[in-house]
Amino acid sequence: MPPHILLTIDVEDWFQVENFKEFIPYSSWPSRELRVEKNTHRLLDLLDSFKMEHTEDSRQNTEVRGQKTACNSHLTSVLSPQSSGCEPFALSAKSSESCKSCLETQKATFFVLGWLAERLPHLVREIHARGHEVASHGYQHELCSGQSCQELEKDLCDSKKLLEDIIGEPVYGYRAPSFSISEDTLKSIEQCGYLYDSSYNSFAMHGRYGRVNISENGSRGIAREVRPKFFELPISNLAIGSRVFPWGGGGYFRLIPSWIFRKGVRRILSEQGGYLFYMHPWEIDPEQPRVKEAPRSFRFRHYVNLSGTEKNFTTMLSDFSDCRFLTCHEYLKGIAIP
Repeated sequence: MPPHILLTIDVEDWFQVENFKEFIPYSSWPSRELRVEKNTHRLLDLLDSFKMEHTEDSRQNTEVRGQKTACNSHLTSVLSPQSSGCEPFALSAKSSESCKSCLETQKATFFVLGWLAERLPHLVREIHARGHEVASHGYQHELCSGQSCQELEKDLCDSKKLLEDIIGEPVYGYRAPSFSISEDTLKSIEQCGYLYDSSYNSFAMHGRYGRVNISENGSRGIAREVRPKFFELPISNLAIGSRVFPWGGGGYFRLIPSWIFRKGVRRILSEQGGYLFYMHPWEIDPEQPRVKEAPRSFRFRHYVNLSGTEKNFTTMLSDFSDCRFLTCHEYLKGIAIP
C-alpha cells in the first residue's frame, strides 16, 4: 500500500490571519476585499487538473507498458521508492484499477471559517461537490485559548451546524485557529460532536501553538485515538534526534527551499507511512493587499515567497504522485475507525 498524504487547506482570507488582528479589527472585515473565493477556486482547479492529467497519463502508460511497469513510472518527477517510502507495484488487471482509483481520488480537506461560509455558501458547496471534505475552522478565527468554555462551544457548534446546513451532510473535523488547542479544548471539540481534531503541532517554539500530551494515546497510522472514537490528526513535523523542525506547511513551506522541504517529507513518509500538510488560499496570492502597519517580522512571515507557493505546491503534488492523497475523514475510515 502506498503511503498516505493528507492535504489540508485552512480557508480564511488575507485580512483574517492572527498576525494582522491588531491592525485589522473584526468590525472592518465586512468592508475588506474578499479574495478567498478566487484563490480557493485556483486550488480546486489545480487539484482537478492534476488528477485529470495524471489519470490520462496512467491510462496511456498502462497501454504501452502493460503489467511490467509501476503505475507512476511515466511521471517526469517521480520519486524512487527508496527515497520516498512508496513501494512500486505491478499492473495486473486488479492493480491497474487500484492505480486508476488512487490517481482519481487525490482529495483534500478544507477547514472553512464560518464567517466566510455564511457569505460564500456557494463556495462551500463547490468544495463539497468536487469531492473534497468540508470541515470547520471555527466561526470568527478566535483563538481557542482566548475564549471561555461557553464561547468556545458556541463557536464549535455554530460553525459545524452552518457548514452541515450548507452541504447537507455531517461535518466531522475541526482545526483551531493558530493551532491554539488544550486538553480542555479537545474535550469541548468532542462534546460538540466532532469525530476528530487536527490542531496539534509539536513544534514548541511558536508561542500560539497549544500544548497537549498525546504521547500516551494509541496510534493508528498517523492518527492518535484521544478517547474511544475521537481522534487527533497532528500536523506533520520532522524529528531529528531530540529536535522537532516545523515541516507541516504554512510559512515554513514558503521559507524552506522546496527541494529540502520535499526531502524532509520523504523522510517523514518513510518513517511514519503518512504525512499531513496544511496551507491557506491566500498563500498563492502574491497580489493581495499589504498590511503596512504590521511589524516587519509579521509582514515577513506572511509575505515571504508568496509568488513561489503555487509552483512549489504543484511540484510537491507531482513528486509524490505515487502516494495516495486522502481527506482526513477518508484516512480515518481506512486506518483508525473500527
